[in-house]
Amino acid sequence: MARISGIDLPNNKRLDIALTYIYGIGRSNVYRLLKNAQIEASTRVEKLNEEQINRIQKALDKGFKTEGNLRAEVMENIKRLKEIGSYRGLRHIKGLPVRGQRTRTNARTKRGKRQTVGALRKETRAKLGESAPRKETK
Repeated sequence: MARISGIDLPNNKRLDIALTYIYGIGRSNVYRLLKNAQIEASTRVEKLNEEQINRIQKALDKGFKTEGNLRAEVMENIKRLKEIGSYRGLRHIKGLPVRGQRTRTNARTKRGKRQTVGALRKETRAKLGESAPRKETK
């Protein structure tokens, strides 16, 4: 397995696909990176030699922010948005979608599992400390 930027790349994949396993490197960046390193994109990871791996690593260090540095920068940006009290920062604080997606429906990933109020079972209601619904008599 080739190890680049602290990430083990899978041996059986093409190099242009395997490099996308590195945080901060997407499909569009891969081709620029490989052009700088002068390596063919269709090469399999298992066929790389040490010299080619070093060229890829140097090209990565020279032109791209990846892994820990990029994650730290993203967290700093989010922290700054929260501190200045911007709309996007407030959405991050509340754990809601930030980029304008609708939340009336969908957004389950951010908002959590849906809970219906009127359809709770007796056992669930007992756990929550609520009493069973009572029938009114006149």
